[in-house]
Amino acid sequence: MPTTKKNSAAIKVVIADDHAIVREGLKQICVSTRDIVVVGNADNGLEAIKFCRLGNCDVLLLDIVLPDRSGIEILKQIKKEMPKMPILMLSIHREDQYAIRALKAGAAGFLNKQAAPAELINAIRQAATGRKYISPSLAQELANQIGFDHETPAHETLSDREYQTLVMIASGKTVSDIAAELLLSVKTISMYRSRVLVKMKMRHNAELTHYALKNHLVE
Repeated sequence: MPTTKKNSAAIKVVIADDHAIVREGLKQICVSTRDIVVVGNADNGLEAIKFCRLGNCDVLLLDIVLPDRSGIEILKQIKKEMPKMPILMLSIHREDQYAIRALKAGAAGFLNKQAAPAELINAIRQAATGRKYISPSLAQELANQIGFDHETPAHETLSDREYQTLVMIASGKTVSDIAAELLLSVKTISMYRSRVLVKMKMRHNAELTHYALKNHLVE
């Protein structure tokens, strides 16, 4: 749903999240400033892509979990069509679960939804100027990975949906729970689970959970 902008100089933001209360909260944070205006909101990935194609968006705030497609998939699609579009990924998950994956896919930054309003504003302003927003904790995580010659972790070979399925299984959710949350069929989630087991060379959920805990993918 489009909204009216404040002035032509303001940073034009589109918010893509499937929870109306979250969109409204993010909007209130944005409109509390003089230089940021929310020009639209979307509750699914397709709507987010449509807003970006209109060309009236300076920064997209994109939830990593959307009902039609994962946020990472939407990110990749938009970056393919509009490489210079700044996209800030939002998630309820910790940075070390999805941030590096999002940045590798072209995100301008990654924010936990529990971040302080000032951090969100700062991230939007940085993204609008073409810079990446990296929080101190994520900067440390990235620094820790530099200079180490190590094999690619097994979970990094997974697709975005497979990785999402792994994290949710390791969090104690059943295939039915995951299907309901992602608005996908149980058959589809079972397929993702099977692929994860094959790629990870594991036999059952307990092994996946043990791996995820050991590698700090879940708490």
